[in-house]
Amino acid sequence: MGRVFFDTNVLLYLLSADECKADRAEALLAEGGVVSVQVLDEAASVCRCKLKRPWPEVRELLDAVKAFCEVMPLALDTHQGALDLAERYQLSLYDALICAAAQNAEAAVLYTEDLRDGLVLGGLKVCNPFVG
Repeated sequence: MGRVFFDTNVLLYLLSADECKADRAEALLAEGGVVSVQVLDEAASVCRCKLKRPWPEVRELLDAVKAFCEVMPLALDTHQGALDLAERYQLSLYDALICAAAQNAEAAVLYTEDLRDGLVLGGLKVCNPFVG
């Protein structure tokens, strides 16, 4: 399948009460992949603001992700690529930033629930890992 990139929503299922999705997210993460600093930031924000998780639990989640995934830094070329993707495919800027980071990481697959399953952006295929 090639290199995979995880969007924030997939990682947050590690904390889910939905055992099926939590198990699927854990199995995928155990195989390794790539995330961006944006993904880590979004996960921390959702954990604190929406899920009301304490800082030690937030850090534990982020440490687990960093143990299994390469982390791509924020970069100006990611920003520029995101602008291009947002314009071309009518994506939100934040979804386009995830896609651009995945492309810069030379990922073949982007695991996310936020975009249409099967969408292809250049050489990057969007896959909802919870479908089917």
